[in-house]
Amino acid sequence: MIKKIDHLGIAVTDLQEAIETYKKIGLEFVGTEVVDEQKVETAFFKVGESYFELLAATDPSSPIAKFIEKNGGKMHHIALAVDDVQQEIERLSGEGFQMIDKSPRVGAHNNLIAFMHPKATKGVLLEVCSKKAG
Repeated sequence: MIKKIDHLGIAVTDLQEAIETYKKIGLEFVGTEVVDEQKVETAFFKVGESYFELLAATDPSSPIAKFIEKNGGKMHHIALAVDDVQQEIERLSGEGFQMIDKSPRVGAHNNLIAFMHPKATKGVLLEVCSKKAG
């Protein structure tokens, strides 16, 4: 079950510069985290019950580096909080949506995540995410 928008992912070329920009806007800075598996460094800003997630590549082969090379720095994805990522993968696949991830993987804050292919959602990259059990 989809509960809420968890976060909006924004690809950036310079994480420190972007952090300063979002601080000046007045958003509550939560902190940074390197997610080695995804080859990104993230910065989170709390906005009500949701977050802005800034994403900067830590390696030229990362999906974020490839996205920025093709599109420049801009909105990357919308993450939807769910109770169970595996259950959502199965449900969405059953509804005919193409999933990039066939099983959950670990994202920032040790959350479980899975992405839907943007072709399945008319060009929008959607992520489903949940807190990792334990």
